[in-house]
Order: sequence, then C-alpha cells, then structure tokens
Amino acid sequence: MEVTKEDIINKVEHAKNGKQSAFKFLLDTFWNTVYGFQLKRVKSEYEAEDISIETFAKAFDKIETFDPNYEFGTWLVAISKNIQIDKSRRKNASLYKNTTNTSEEHIQKIADHAPTPEDKLIKEQNLTELLRYIKQLKKPYQEVINLRYFQEMSYNEIATQVNEPLSNVKVRLLRARKLLAEIITENS
Repeated sequence: MEVTKEDIINKVEHAKNGKQSAFKFLLDTFWNTVYGFQLKRVKSEYEAEDISIETFAKAFDKIETFDPNYEFGTWLVAISKNIQIDKSRRKNASLYKNTTNTSEEHIQKIADHAPTPEDKLIKEQNLTELLRYIKQLKKPYQEVINLRYFQEMSYNEIATQVNEPLSNVKVRLLRARKLLAEIITENS
C-alpha cells in the first residue's frame, strides 16, 4: 500500500493531538529516509541511528510547528541535517580544545548548546531527584529509560528484552524522554 501525502498530513494532525499510533506511523514511514540520509553523511551505523532518533525526538517535540504545505520527509531531513551539523561542530570544538591551549571561554563561544533539564540534573549529580521523576512515568516508559540509560542496552537488546518490535521501542523511548523532560521542567 502506497502512502499518500494526504495520509501523511492526516497522521501529522493526529500526532499533533497526541495520538501515539500516529507517531509510530510517522516513525515507521520515515525512519529509513532519515537513517539512510545520515548513514551516507556520517558513515557510522551507530552515529546515524543516534542522530535519527534525536531527529524524531526533536520533530515530535515540535510537530505543532510543521507546515502541511511542505513535505514531512523533507522537514525531517532538514532537522536531521541540522542535528548532524551541530554534533560535528561540537566534536570539532572538542577536538580543537584538546589540541590547543585556547581558552575555555573562546571555545564556549563556538557553539552554545544550552543543557537540557536532564543534563542539568545529571551535572548536579542529583540522581535521587532524577529517579524520583522517572518513577512518575508510566511503567513501560520507566522500563525503557532504565534499560537504555541505566543498563546501557542497545535498542535491539531492549526490543528483545521487552519482546516488542524495534520501532515500538524507539517510539516509546522518544516519548519517555519527552515526558521526562516535561516533568523535570515542571518541577524546576
């Protein structure tokens, strides 16, 4: 069955209304497009997957800003490209920092990436507070957060562990991260 532009617009509207099945459809439909695009750019499956997941997380967080006059796939690729460029700049800035005696202040001016609420909590080493926030999530979200970040499992290992398709695990993890960020922001 071929997916039409109307199907995509319809699913985007459902996603804007919080329908989990619409997010899953969009992830399944466009995963190969974004992942393939990144794989050609970064030449690393792990990095391409990481950037792709970050792309969908960012896109789903900002889905209400999507303009239906444009192609959804093109919008995702543009987000993905910007994420990859930002990561490359950070990596290059880090390499530059390690190979020169340039001041820390100068390096910080190269790329300003404000830490996420999760980053702030982790930096403050307030693991107890982070765990309290995680416990506010529904059990399936707690489980994927635990498996990914505390047990450091790959997405494939998590899919095997929870006996679900890989795409479901990715969507659940994206959603869990978004909900956790909202909880942390509300309590900050």
